[in-house]
Amino acid sequence: MNTQIWHGHAMAARAAALVGCTALVLTVTGPSAEAGGRADVARQVLPANDGWASEGTGTTGGSAADAAHVYTVTDWAGFKAALAAGGDAPKIIKVKGTIDAVSEGCDAFAADGYDFDAYLAAYAPETWGLDTDLSAEPDDSPEGLRRVSQAAQDKAIKANVPSNTTIIGIGKNAGIKGASLQIKAVDNVIVRNLAFESPIDCFPQWDPTDGSSGNWNSEYDTAVVYGATHVWLDHNTFTDGAHPDSVAPTYFGMLYQQHDGELDIVRGANYVTASWNVFTEHDKTILIGNSDSESTAVGDRGKLKVTFHHNLFSHLVERAPRVRFGQVDSYNNHFVAADDYSYSFGVGKESQLVAEHNAFTLPEGVSAAKVLKRWNVSPLTAADNWVNGELTDLIAVHNAEIPAETLESGAGWTPTLRTEVDPVRKVPGIVDRGAGAGRVC
Repeated sequence: MNTQIWHGHAMAARAAALVGCTALVLTVTGPSAEAGGRADVARQVLPANDGWASEGTGTTGGSAADAAHVYTVTDWAGFKAALAAGGDAPKIIKVKGTIDAVSEGCDAFAADGYDFDAYLAAYAPETWGLDTDLSAEPDDSPEGLRRVSQAAQDKAIKANVPSNTTIIGIGKNAGIKGASLQIKAVDNVIVRNLAFESPIDCFPQWDPTDGSSGNWNSEYDTAVVYGATHVWLDHNTFTDGAHPDSVAPTYFGMLYQQHDGELDIVRGANYVTASWNVFTEHDKTILIGNSDSESTAVGDRGKLKVTFHHNLFSHLVERAPRVRFGQVDSYNNHFVAADDYSYSFGVGKESQLVAEHNAFTLPEGVSAAKVLKRWNVSPLTAADNWVNGELTDLIAVHNAEIPAETLESGAGWTPTLRTEVDPVRKVPGIVDRGAGAGRVC
């Protein structure tokens, strides 16, 4: 295990950050100072009133960790070992450099006998057809061997984050590649200053019955907040990195999709703040609430309270975010679209979205009517949003151009958990300069 105790201390937060670092004034708890008298950013906690994650007990992560529960990690094994150590006792995990969950490559997970060419030959539409899925295929079939291979990858790349934990990158070049953080059924987690390269599913499944032509389906979100509470995600970068969809091959006439979401907040998760992150170069980016089904709705109603502020959503296709059920507050974010843009805000079942003081930069020929996508009839509030430098009523322009999917105004609640709201005309400059990993110091 390449893990060592990091003997750090902290002092009161500085009134202003250094140039190039986060401009937030944050509270620091725990021991008073690290060597040299600088504040230990690893002990910073979410400020009061900073979004839904500040509700109630607030979010302090591992700020109260003693010296025995502060770790510096430099590889994937060390990272997972640090997560497992000490149970739910407060802990701080400092990530140094970039750690890779799939350093040995996809072949390391492949079951004996698995062969992708054999898989393609067995399930080609002209051979298998498009009427029967692969769920009944035996364990020794190409699909069975794919399932075993995927299970091996699943076990290897998922990392369970315990309660009362802070995970923070050290300096400007810290990151995690190919992993899926599982923030599941826990409370009080902070994740900051990390560049995440989305995991690729080494063994996507072909589903002949998905749509009229079949489809490739993949697993693994970069981060999943599943039934967890009080989670703060700050100054991270989420990207597909070396494996963008634009270079993915096609098989059976369909994109060989190896990515799922960058951030999913589901299954009764609650009190989440995502601030100053960059989400870039991805398709299905952020999902809040994973199903319309009544069985899921019972656990989601009254929860899924999430705040997004000062994030850069750049060159995404959709879901920034797509919302079901939750009271979601999105303000002071900058959305930069490309030609493959589908939508930003997905208005889903019983959602109560407030989208205010956001800036949108859309390419020529892409209408502001696409910013909102109606999946279900749920009123929303969308005020003081600018598109290409002009104040734009997003609901009005949507309804004028897409009358078959009329949206209603008025989310039915008013956010109160906000720090300073910047003038929307300044948002692109502020967010583009300040968001993303490598800016917390």
